[in-house]
Amino acid sequence: MNTAIIILAAGNSSRLGKPKQLLKYKEQTLLQIVTDAAMNTQFHPVIVVLGAYANEIKALHNHPKVVYVINEQWESGMSSSIAVGINKVLNDFPETENAIITVADQAHITANVFTALLEKHQTENKSIVTSSYSKTTGTPTLFNKKYFDKLINLQGSVGAKELIKQNIVDTASVPFELGSIDIDTESDYNNLINYK
Repeated sequence: MNTAIIILAAGNSSRLGKPKQLLKYKEQTLLQIVTDAAMNTQFHPVIVVLGAYANEIKALHNHPKVVYVINEQWESGMSSSIAVGINKVLNDFPETENAIITVADQAHITANVFTALLEKHQTENKSIVTSSYSKTTGTPTLFNKKYFDKLINLQGSVGAKELIKQNIVDTASVPFELGSIDIDTESDYNNLINYK
């Protein structure tokens, strides 16, 4: 079953004041960590959606097997990056059955987290499989192709949360306890690098 991974890395890290995609953790940038995790799966393609700081990020990240696309509308929010990623899948990889949407600042992501989403989709026959942590759910989230049109039509900065809420009976989740650790502020980053 062909499953794509779309990494959203287009934001301007407004609360941090510098591109969080380039922050280092354990000798790698945050974007490298998630890209490597994606490349360590059987999933293809791996698509990185860039926007703000695209040139600086691309200068340090040029994996030959990763597809990099630019979201010119990145300022309109995460939904536009999801649409860019899904459109790339539909146009260039039409045999894709599922897409996993993930972000560039979950430093504890692993290939196993991505693989668990597909396994849950296959065993429970749910078309959305999301990650659960800290009494909520979030990225990475797998969407079957039946939702691709709806993902393309999302608006604003909330991403796909509303779509998941509307289709909760078609949704399963897998635990990703460290998924709650993301980087929005300097103190988030300090907590990460001091995390034991």
